[in-house]
Amino acid sequence: MPRRVGIYIYDDVEVLDFCGPFEVFSTASRVQARLNPGAAKPFEVFTIADSMRLIHARAALRVQPHFEISNHPPVDLLLIPGGVHHSELERAEIIDWIARTSARAELTASVCTGAFLLAKAGLLHGKAVTTHWEDIADFRAMFPAVTVRENLRWVDEGNIVTSAGISAGLDMSLHLVSRLAGQELAVNTARQMDYRWLPDPG
Repeated sequence: MPRRVGIYIYDDVEVLDFCGPFEVFSTASRVQARLNPGAAKPFEVFTIADSMRLIHARAALRVQPHFEISNHPPVDLLLIPGGVHHSELERAEIIDWIARTSARAELTASVCTGAFLLAKAGLLHGKAVTTHWEDIADFRAMFPAVTVRENLRWVDEGNIVTSAGISAGLDMSLHLVSRLAGQELAVNTARQMDYRWLPDPG
């Protein structure tokens, strides 16, 4: 059975923050099918929003989510992208949904300022994390009890994995492919994408 990757999207979400991981996990399944015909698909990827409305991502890109928070399938890997996240921090129903969904998931990951939403949901206690370099000072001010690491593409803390800004989400997602489905598939996925992936987060 494939791992179900649920990516939360919201108004003013950063496009590559969610599209990059979507591309990595969906490409990994396509590459697996080509290299190992008949093998189980490793990932099933879908987007989730607050409702089935059009989401207005950064630069006015309109995106139709697959599911809403009240009716999505079970999630094995919950991914929270960044963007203009400030209003999302004030939405109690979204923060509660992130906390509840993460509690049932195998893994929770964030890209860029998505780490703010994980912290607000209480998921980063005792964890080291990273986020976009431009937002590190604000993150430390808002969540002083959380250890923030700089100059890393991603930080893997077991059930919580966070990444730095925008394109770092690609690196983190390939790391998760490697962790969950093997290094060979991650390398072949990066090659299929013509992406130079370095397995070292530094």
